[in-house]
Amino acid sequence: MVPPTDCLEAIVTLTYSYAVKVMASQNAIVRALPAVETLGSVTVICSDKTGTLTQNIMSLTAFVTSNARYKNDVDAPNGRVPGNLVRDDTYLCERAVNDLKKSGEDILADGPNNPAGRRGHNPSNHFTVDSLHTTENPGDAAKPTHPDDNFPVANGASPTKEWILSALSCGVLCSKCVLGEGGGREGEIGNPTELSILRAAYFTGIDIKELKDDCPIVAEVPFSSDYKFMATVHDIKDAPEGKYIAYVKGAPDRMVKQCKFQAKAGLSGEENYEPIDENYWIEQIAILSSHGLRVLGLCRANIDKDSIALAEQLGPEFVTGRPEGKWLTMVGLCAIMDPPRPECVQAIREAHGAGVRVAMITGDHKDTATAIGHMLGIVDEKFSEAVTGPELDAYSDEELMKAVMTHNVFARASPQNKIRIVKALQAMGQVTSMTGDGVNDAPALKAANMGVAMGKEGTDVAREASEMILADDNFATIVYAVKQGRVVWDNLRKVLLVNTPINNSQGMSVLVGLLARLPNTPITTIQILYSNFICAVTLGFVTAIEPAEDGIMALPPRRVGKRLIGRYLFLRIILGTVLLTGCVVGSAVIVNSTYSGTFKNDDGTPMSDEDDTKETLFKIRATAFNVLDFGAMSVMLSARFAYNSSVTPKVFRGNPAALASCVIVAILQVMCTYIPGLNTFVFGMKPMDGLGWGLTAASMVIVFAVMEIEKAIRRGLKASGADTDDREIGVFDSTVGAPGNTDSMKMPK
Repeated sequence: MVPPTDCLEAIVTLTYSYAVKVMASQNAIVRALPAVETLGSVTVICSDKTGTLTQNIMSLTAFVTSNARYKNDVDAPNGRVPGNLVRDDTYLCERAVNDLKKSGEDILADGPNNPAGRRGHNPSNHFTVDSLHTTENPGDAAKPTHPDDNFPVANGASPTKEWILSALSCGVLCSKCVLGEGGGREGEIGNPTELSILRAAYFTGIDIKELKDDCPIVAEVPFSSDYKFMATVHDIKDAPEGKYIAYVKGAPDRMVKQCKFQAKAGLSGEENYEPIDENYWIEQIAILSSHGLRVLGLCRANIDKDSIALAEQLGPEFVTGRPEGKWLTMVGLCAIMDPPRPECVQAIREAHGAGVRVAMITGDHKDTATAIGHMLGIVDEKFSEAVTGPELDAYSDEELMKAVMTHNVFARASPQNKIRIVKALQAMGQVTSMTGDGVNDAPALKAANMGVAMGKEGTDVAREASEMILADDNFATIVYAVKQGRVVWDNLRKVLLVNTPINNSQGMSVLVGLLARLPNTPITTIQILYSNFICAVTLGFVTAIEPAEDGIMALPPRRVGKRLIGRYLFLRIILGTVLLTGCVVGSAVIVNSTYSGTFKNDDGTPMSDEDDTKETLFKIRATAFNVLDFGAMSVMLSARFAYNSSVTPKVFRGNPAALASCVIVAILQVMCTYIPGLNTFVFGMKPMDGLGWGLTAASMVIVFAVMEIEKAIRRGLKASGADTDDREIGVFDSTVGAPGNTDSMKMPK
């Protein structure tokens, strides 16, 4: 009463193969067919941050002047226009909630400006902050010098291209970096932090090459991690007579100490200089750092031409050892970060709706990770804090098992932390997907239920250890793959719902027909073989390639250990079997009672009992044969939607194969019924009349209607809390690997 084993294996293999093909077209390359099914059970996705959740492009997100804050749209949707930079005095104007009560030193320790750098990376080329002594009243210190000043533009407006050129010229000219083609990464040369300023200037309409050509470098102080700044001296035609302009860019705390003035509203020209408010700038550094942003200070000053020799290599004392002491003018602070991928925000929201947790594991500092987590929606009221790798190292196995269930952000994490996180989640009954790209990530990828390697930035070792490879290194692709994993499971159940009743009814019709005292079997052996083949190839495989059903990502993940056939699917299969068998035998009985004893010879005399029975069987078998196969169409159309009603025009949409299979089966049925010789000698039947087609149509309606009524009842039961989707573990399901089974979970230190 089930599909033959070899047939079922073929169906499962082809269903998996089709899903793999679909996922590959969306940049998810599955290396092992069974992994497709695992995707549908994933409850936690552990993802790297850089390049997977974020764009892997350092970008200037905010620029702070003495009187205003400017927000930069890193996606530049309108192209290269000044409108990408907008004054927004409420943007990042206060410390992050988790850092409200911290001192400047504590904020520095947890933020990206920490001299220690990102875990596992060399910080030698970072403009990091050494110390940050904030005032006792950070709220007062954060107030700008000119709080009511609408200069150069009002709040909500974009500055002019000339103002942007003046404000960001230091970041552009005081740099040896080369911007990539079209402002992207391809062909870029230099430090990503410095490139972010060039990129921001480029997308606000500044011609980088023209600006550098018009302002040649006369002398420079190269960057060094010892003093954490660089300086360039330029011969600019707009400079005061007899003067060069020196630009200095570096760690903001060091820049503030060397500044005597600040540029009012970020404007150039000595007429716009005013005494610097050190407390204001120090607090701005603390505010931006608390949001996980890397901060650079941009400064400028005029210098006599006769004090600089052409192409002179200057030392740091050019900036820090001036006889006049403080001499620079603070123009503004650049706040820089690797922004989240826009599509990841929606993908994470979709994952949460599907009952899938998303955890972020990164080597970045705690505040940076928390800030990105907030932007992505990973950090919320339930998972409000981040935990660091060193803290995880100190946890016992029991403490770690609790930590992985209460934290979604793991900062300053090492590859060793990754494998412990995976094991702890599995010990808590979670089905875990883990991403990785390095050689050291291979053990964690192997340990995870679903290892996911990066296709662009990943190593061969990581790819070999994984079950799936992301060709675009994009987190949203993982969520898409999880969705497809659920679709595969649903489609396999739909295939069983279509094929099993059809196969069952083929045999049951013979048995029940004989019990109903029909003159012979209502369908022949060749008709059974034909129906088995044509329905499996057409109607059965239609449901194997069904697209995602509406609401599939609003359901929780499939429980580990669940069998394909649960209680309610078994009841649906029984219902389909009874309906098809009843319609086939019922139509045969009606035809038998209608035509038996009515056939006459050519001369008008009644046929012999033997000939009459033979002609009646032709009629019975023609009707039963068509009722069976057209009724199978009704089962398929109802099964296309496992949760939703099929009484909708969408039943013929979304899957072109559905309509095509119905047309093919209908044409073949008509050919088998009416082609002379084929109908009589092969299939043992004769052409049908109006009664036969009427019974066929009525059977289609009955089967479809009853199957839909059953679905409606099931939706009502589901609304009242019943497990009509067979998601709970039942008596026939396996408990191996189910939640609470922690015997095999041994977590290495």
